Amino acid sequence: MSGDELDYYWSDISQVFNLSHEFRIQNPHYNVKSTILSQETLNFLKENPEINDFVEDFILDTYNIKLREEIVPEFWQSFAVQKDVDQKDAFDRFERAVTQLHARAALFKPGLQELTRLRFATQNTNKAIFGLTDLHQVFKLQLKGSLHAQLPVNYLTLIKKFYSQAFVVYYSKSTRRYDEDLDEDLACEGCSYSTDLCICSNILDTFKKVNGMLSELGLLRRMTQQALYEILKERIHWHVQESCKGSFEESYISNLVNWLDTSVLGWIRSMYGCTMQVPPLHSTPFSKPKESQEIMDYREKLTQIVFETYTRARIEQLYNIIIEFPESQPALEDLRDCLSRTNLRNFLTSNLRQTLDTKLLHPGVQTEDILSAYIAAIRALRVLDGSGVILELVSANLRKYLKTREDTVKCIVQSLLDESGIELREELMKGEGLQLEDIEDEEVGDAWDEWEPDPVDADPNKVSRSRRTADIISMLVNIYGSKKIFVQEYRTLLSNRLLNQWSYDTEKEIRYLEMLKLRFGDSGEDSVYQCEVMLKDIGDSKRINYQLHSQDGGCPELITQPIRVNSMILSAHFWPQFKTSEPVQLTEQVKEALDVYTKAFQTLKGNRTLEWLSGLGFVNVCVELGHKKLDLKVSPIHASIICKFQEKEEWGVAELSASLKVSATLLRRKLSYWVSQGVVKEMRSDVYGLVDEEQGGNERRLSGSNNQSQVMEAIEDADGDDESLTETRESQREKELSLFWQYIDNMLTNLGPQPIERIHQRLKIFAMQGIECDINELRQFLDKKVRQQILTFAGGQYKLPK
Repeated sequence: MSGDELDYYWSDISQVFNLSHEFRIQNPHYNVKSTILSQETLNFLKENPEINDFVEDFILDTYNIKLREEIVPEFWQSFAVQKDVDQKDAFDRFERAVTQLHARAALFKPGLQELTRLRFATQNTNKAIFGLTDLHQVFKLQLKGSLHAQLPVNYLTLIKKFYSQAFVVYYSKSTRRYDEDLDEDLACEGCSYSTDLCICSNILDTFKKVNGMLSELGLLRRMTQQALYEILKERIHWHVQESCKGSFEESYISNLVNWLDTSVLGWIRSMYGCTMQVPPLHSTPFSKPKESQEIMDYREKLTQIVFETYTRARIEQLYNIIIEFPESQPALEDLRDCLSRTNLRNFLTSNLRQTLDTKLLHPGVQTEDILSAYIAAIRALRVLDGSGVILELVSANLRKYLKTREDTVKCIVQSLLDESGIELREELMKGEGLQLEDIEDEEVGDAWDEWEPDPVDADPNKVSRSRRTADIISMLVNIYGSKKIFVQEYRTLLSNRLLNQWSYDTEKEIRYLEMLKLRFGDSGEDSVYQCEVMLKDIGDSKRINYQLHSQDGGCPELITQPIRVNSMILSAHFWPQFKTSEPVQLTEQVKEALDVYTKAFQTLKGNRTLEWLSGLGFVNVCVELGHKKLDLKVSPIHASIICKFQEKEEWGVAELSASLKVSATLLRRKLSYWVSQGVVKEMRSDVYGLVDEEQGGNERRLSGSNNQSQVMEAIEDADGDDESLTETRESQREKELSLFWQYIDNMLTNLGPQPIERIHQRLKIFAMQGIECDINELRQFLDKKVRQQILTFAGGQYKLPK
């Protein structure tokens, strides 16, 4: 073969495939450019397979060099813009860059077609390059590689600006009613121009054209995917916040998924379908075309983003959702379904625990409010997590904090008996036994097919059954781990309720006691028995009073005396200790009436007598101010004070306190009640007198009333006293623990500094007979002695100060 023939073939190849001038040999026989190889060249390449392979590889390498050195740098040059580039300018620049890239890439199409024809002619169609046999796909792969190799840092700026504008236009069109008339003076929601100058149609046409060109180049998904996810993630976050903010009474999951399918995925479908069909407002599931793999991938990823965004939004609002339960149950059910599809369980636990600690665990929040929030959390989180693990994790600090508050047990017991507290009263009426945390886990037995393992974040040291089945009262009792202190607190509360009521009706209290016995079982048997005796005392008192005042068989002197006396006869051994207070100096008439009642009782009961508690009870008094009359029920000391003003109209504080044998401080507090009633006023410093008839109507702030709640509120406001008549459980417990103090004092004196463990061990051996005291309670007792500077604590040991 001569050199001229080779020059001819090479010149033909260079002209057809538009090779650069450096590799082209001018053929004098061809002056007009051809797009197909001559038959002679085809025959030559068929006869020389090695040369044919060399020619194909050389042509593809030449195309790749042109892409890498000319076309791709020119394309990326359009992306060299600032982040704050104008939206319209960015939109136009991206459209021009894609159009230019598409036009330059189209110049290679004839050459690729001829190479394909050459492969068929030489029967070389099975040759694979980069795993591809289609030369058009090989060229697209080279284009992708060159674009990725020269990827600028801020290339997403233009892409995000372009597709953000396109999505806004699409979204505004898809959510607008077709029959809706727009005011020409208003701005279009899509393009922000006035409606008469709206360019939304141009934007949609450009969007369609650009997507078509990128799809033809095989770059649509590779170039736009990251930008689309960022744009749509922001849009999803905005839509979730706008749709669900502060609304907990309905489910939103189905609405969000439907919105994603119609508005967001509808836009994605339009991109890959190269059509711009706006979806209707209410689409139907019929006649849905089979989705491509790209759409399915976008659906899966965007659905996950919707669930994660909605879950995070609900977690941020979870405290309010808990407080508004049960109205917020739909929101909790949504959150429960979302947690099973997202990996946000740990985020929920840590976030809610931090929120509860911040909002509740500080001295400014009342114990009643903390308990209300804890009860709401128990009820709400059981809907969210039936295993109870989330509740256990988020409430750990809350339970520890409640245990440190002195009035926690009192508030819980009061809530159980409060008629307005529907939640706990309903729990109390269930009549089921309590589930304490120290119970042993039972065998699965016949319910093996319903057994479910605990979540991975569950504490393996806790019993699963108690966590799943414990009710609200059991959860509250488990704060302390003992039912006994609750029964003791109920005994104290019951004593005050019985002493503060002005009747012998105990039917309601008996019903409460029976329900507590069902719920708390045999714990604190002594306290339960004492409660039964207290209720029996009230019933016996009612019967005795009836017998003593009856016309048939009663005491004549008791019936005819001017002051009628009714009593509550208490068995002192079974009632809590009464608070020590200054004795009340009763009037002679009252003393005589009490003596008559005592003699009548002795006559009825033989060798038994009464010891009167003059500071307890109530007195019916009638105060006459001229023509006006007040009928009041007051405490004995209030009655004694006002009776003194019958002797003279003005009293000095010092003189009156000496007459009544009470301190001046207590007297001033008690006088303030009569001042508030407009009966007495302070004439001058520490001198009080009766109000004149003419002044009485003007100065009286509280009219006389027989209403029990009004009278008690007035007395309590004036006195500033605690309404408890008996000692609290804490004070009783402190007295019990004080019995150990002398032994502890001798121990530290003889043995020197001791750690808490050794002190507790020695007390268990030598001093704890009939009085239980765990190490935590002993530590609190000793720490109180440290605060009182009776003990010192250093190096983990307690010692007496020098």
